Amino acid sequence: MMYSSRRKPVLYFRDDRSFLSRKCTVWKLFGLCMLFVLGSLLWVQLTCSGDMSQTVRHGHLPHQPCPVERQSSSADDPSWGPHKMALIVPFRERFEELLIFVPYMHAFLNKKKIRHQIFIVNQLDHFRFNRASLINVGFMESGNDTDYIAMHDVDLLPQNEDLDYGFPNEGPFHVASPELHPLYHYKTYVGGILLLTKKHYQLCNGMSNRFWGWGREDDEFFRRLKTADLKLFRPAGITTGTKTFRHIHDPGWRKRDQKRIAAQKQEQFKVDPEGGLTNLRYKVESRQEVTISGAPCTVINTFLECDVSLTPWCQPS
Repeated sequence: MMYSSRRKPVLYFRDDRSFLSRKCTVWKLFGLCMLFVLGSLLWVQLTCSGDMSQTVRHGHLPHQPCPVERQSSSADDPSWGPHKMALIVPFRERFEELLIFVPYMHAFLNKKKIRHQIFIVNQLDHFRFNRASLINVGFMESGNDTDYIAMHDVDLLPQNEDLDYGFPNEGPFHVASPELHPLYHYKTYVGGILLLTKKHYQLCNGMSNRFWGWGREDDEFFRRLKTADLKLFRPAGITTGTKTFRHIHDPGWRKRDQKRIAAQKQEQFKVDPEGGLTNLRYKVESRQEVTISGAPCTVINTFLECDVSLTPWCQPS
């Protein structure tokens, strides 16, 4: 493996002669103005309260009725560059982490002048979590205005501004490299945060859909990169070591689904030569434009499909 050095309320008043029949004073005008201002603020608070702090039901993220604030500064500024990234986050029920992740990453990428759109691919079905398939869905649903993707875990936050999230023209760029990731340090690790052009992702036929539950899908994707003759690049010159990222997942109260069901243990190390984008089966139940603390993101509520004759371990035991 070679590594690169790259880089409105209405107010009603009673006809009260003791108040209106008398001469208007500055203090009366001031009081009326204050009532109007307070009423207006109350109305704004009530109408804009529909954000992520609402109760979440049936796995759906609540709708945000307040308008999304546009990034006018990046639209015509050439210093932001011509490329736009689709930041794809496979997701299920980890709302506490999401509340931190979206505003943090939006601010981080804006500071680095990276044009981006955050896609939260929310798995609604009752099958086990399938990170790889959700990333495939995010790729398919990300639209034509983005030309590269970031496969990004919701519990990993970059702490070093020198990390490169730019267009990975030379080849896939593993931001969360083994020497920097706080948990995983083996040489073939490509999980956490990985950038690819859309062309390169298609060359790999996306990720395998066989991995239900936690783990192994990124190890299989490493083999796909090699099969597609894609050179993997990683950060250079980062001196913060394993403190480069903040890992906000608490395994003490949110355990991983590490069960191995039926023949899953024997199958998990096999290469999937045909599966990927070509055999992905899913249904988008809805798309929602949501803001979290002022940061916009697109939530894609998704039902995955599973052929139990091929991967019976997609169903909880």
